[in-house]
Amino acid sequence: MPARQHEAPVTVACLQTQPRFGETSHNVAESIKMIEQAAAQGANLMVLPELCNTGYVFASRAEAFSLAENIPAGPSSEAWIACAARLNIYLVAGITERDGEYLYNSAVIIGPEGFIGRYRKVHLWGDEALYFEPGNLGFPVFKTRIGTIGCQICYDCWFPESFRMAALQGAEIVCVPTNWVPIPGQDPSREAMANILVMAASHSNSLFIAAADRVGVEREQPFIGQSLITSYTGWPVAGPASDTNPEIIMVTINLADAKRHRNWNDFNQVLKDRRPETYQLG
Repeated sequence: MPARQHEAPVTVACLQTQPRFGETSHNVAESIKMIEQAAAQGANLMVLPELCNTGYVFASRAEAFSLAENIPAGPSSEAWIACAARLNIYLVAGITERDGEYLYNSAVIIGPEGFIGRYRKVHLWGDEALYFEPGNLGFPVFKTRIGTIGCQICYDCWFPESFRMAALQGAEIVCVPTNWVPIPGQDPSREAMANILVMAASHSNSLFIAAADRVGVEREQPFIGQSLITSYTGWPVAGPASDTNPEIIMVTINLADAKRHRNWNDFNQVLKDRRPETYQLG
């Protein structure tokens, strides 16, 4: 039987970290240690948490501004770019971005040949609105040698339109740097609500999703961990990770399956069955 053509195998890793607030050099150095560990195990696409270079809980806009960096010329991006080139890997990492006088909760997308692009968080959560501008780049996807990558950050996952926009543009996997926090009413015996939302988005868009969270408590704010990687079916294929400890989760997947299996039966395909003309209010 001839070998199947047009496959897209990739080994994805979510690197669940515990950054120290304001200690950017330490945080980036620790992230590179984890990147090296995952690369040694064969990972070639890695995802780091939201704002993983600085920490998350800013006391003021001035503090956020003092820790923010340009992309891709800032020291965090430059260190990750050098690491990706050395290890021949792709990386999506959450970063506190400064663009002139504006601040963004961003992710930098990097490949073996350097800077690929950036994503700016569209839906700001809580006090983020005091420091950051809402993302102004929409939901771009990035075509790479290993596949087409979309990106979201944390609260974006609560908006089905975010994943749908990525799928409609041809994304096969969406990488999610995140800092999930406890949700009121969460049943401790159930999956985290964030995990359920990611699983549902994978299923309803036929997308792989890799969500990398952080752990620990920062300025009295706890974070819940539980990073996970879901198949295009919606079911987890790696994780959820620990809710308390730094951890690497990883899995080898075939990105071609995200598009190959969007036909659920002889009649239904989740993107083609959309009826946008009926989705108008009023």
